Amino acid sequence: MLYVPLYVEALRTRPRLVFWLATLTQALIWLVVPLVFYSAPPGELPQVLAIGRHFPLNGNFGPPLAYWLAEIAFRLGGLFGVYLLSQLCVVITYWCVFALGRAIVGATCAAMAVLLMTGISVFTVPTPDFGPPLLTAALWAVALLHYWRAVMQKETASWYALGAALALILLTSDAALVFFGLIVLFTVLTARGRAAFRAVEAWIVAGVLVVVIGVHLFWLMGDGVAVALTRLREAGAAAANTAAWLRLLGGLVLAHAGLAILVVRASGGPRFPAPAPEIARLPLDPLALRYVKVFALAPALLATIAAVLFGQALPIGGFAPLLVLSGLAAIVAAGETIILHHQRILGFAWTGLLLLPVVFVPVVIVLLPWTTGTELRIAQPAAAMGRFFAQSFERRTGRRLAIVGGEAATAALVAFAVPGQPSVYFAADPARSPWVTMADIRKEGAILVWPASGFDPQPPAAIKARFPDLVAEVPETFARPVRGRLPPLRIGWGMIRPASAPAAVPPR
Repeated sequence: MLYVPLYVEALRTRPRLVFWLATLTQALIWLVVPLVFYSAPPGELPQVLAIGRHFPLNGNFGPPLAYWLAEIAFRLGGLFGVYLLSQLCVVITYWCVFALGRAIVGATCAAMAVLLMTGISVFTVPTPDFGPPLLTAALWAVALLHYWRAVMQKETASWYALGAALALILLTSDAALVFFGLIVLFTVLTARGRAAFRAVEAWIVAGVLVVVIGVHLFWLMGDGVAVALTRLREAGAAAANTAAWLRLLGGLVLAHAGLAILVVRASGGPRFPAPAPEIARLPLDPLALRYVKVFALAPALLATIAAVLFGQALPIGGFAPLLVLSGLAAIVAAGETIILHHQRILGFAWTGLLLLPVVFVPVVIVLLPWTTGTELRIAQPAAAMGRFFAQSFERRTGRRLAIVGGEAATAALVAFAVPGQPSVYFAADPARSPWVTMADIRKEGAILVWPASGFDPQPPAAIKARFPDLVAEVPETFARPVRGRLPPLRIGWGMIRPASAPAAVPPR
């Protein structure tokens, strides 16, 4: 007797409902979890907010759109607003994959492609950590959908949506030229792509994008190309670059671990010949097959090669935009008839990939400090740190703390937690914080912070070189939410008094 679970029947009859239930459930989970369990923002989010606070147009952090949006969301809704923006990017990405898949492989298989994406995001894309990669993934998904509609389905209005998405990617990601170049090459090298440029709308969009590319190149100006050429000429560069590239490709393969689990469970094998439900896929247009292959594989190859040439530890533009079409590519590779073996186990596996990370977050926050002595960024006492340094500065100077500098990650975390959001000065790389000058620091005063392993008050060499007269204080110890086997959390610090500070306010 053929057993067909409810979710398989729903995939066949109500694929859109399945898509929305799965997508919104994941978004709701990762909107609530960080608000409940994180005592500090995840990943690079404090630095994203530190950069976005001033709505900069230039700096060596790359195109600024993601930083601007993060700051707008933070001003409107605090961390809830930023986490909501992150999940909105995820929902947009999934919707575009579903819409594109519906046009290429049918609605049922498109919903399956999105379900497979859960197995990728769990291991690779921490969705609460908003930044350029997550925004780029959403925009890239929009661009891929509307390119298909404009070129393959001849919907002229989609040219404008495509142009807007590509323009916003150019304002968001260092990898924009990789994505834009692939779109151009695919258009030029396919007959249907060349024919699409008979539309006036295509030329209008192309003209606007040429202007935006000029702006993008302005943000990329610097010695990056010279550094890349120097690295290529170094002795032993070929072997080192190859090893680095293989490590990046290995990281991309590991990013698909959850997807692989689902595919292996569904594929069954010769030892399991039991009847299984079949799902028919729409016959593929040969150009559609080429489209999915090119845009699922080529961005990853080019972004990893560029990362090696420029000496970066991660692919140019981050992992997230390189994984947008992975689920759809797996469906395309599965053949015209997809047989779902082990349906009950498959359902449990998908649910586990969705829910287990939610359970693991509080468990890991509690257990890791006791077992491995690992410090988690999301478990740092950000509120206590911000309160201590803000009050120390105000008591001694009678002014509100306006500038926090020092080691980048620590300064950004402290500034995030200080009421009024002071400016951040990256002491090791001042070009990243052009909104603060040495004159500003002398006028307004500042708190400089850095991680300290003991009670030695000496600042790091980079801070000492930039502030030779700094008198460092005894490092301050902060109580961790869960200490376990971790050493005490000590933050070294020093204060630069404002040029015309009033008398210190006596402590109450």
